[in-house]
Amino acid sequence: MFKTVLFPIDQSREAREAADLVTKVVQQFTSRLVLLSVVEEPAPEAPAGDPMVSPEAVAKLLENAQALFSQQGITAEVIERQGKPAFTICDVADEIGADLIIMGCRGLGLTEEGSTDSVTNRVINLSPCPVLIVP
Repeated sequence: MFKTVLFPIDQSREAREAADLVTKVVQQFTSRLVLLSVVEEPAPEAPAGDPMVSPEAVAKLLENAQALFSQQGITAEVIERQGKPAFTICDVADEIGADLIIMGCRGLGLTEEGSTDSVTNRVINLSPCPVLIVP
């Protein structure tokens, strides 16, 4: 049913908590798991070397997530992209033919358009496949 599962991750607590459900779904359906980390272009006023967006921090995040799933017997592919998170998540889902996107309910932030629109809401509205949100 879910041949390919996309799991967008960031350094949020919600993403870490969603990992348990991702493990269960991938094991139950023997799915291909793709981990995605999206790095936004830093705003001009952002401090240089922000650890949340450094290439090293993203590489470490993906490496740790891959190791976590490996301990559960799951081989996870990793993709790192730069861009607007919601649009990039949906683009990657389309590119890899994802059957399901699983993500935490909040992640690290709201979109630049304001507090009423989150990355999660945007993904739900733009996704080419079902989206499972983990509260």
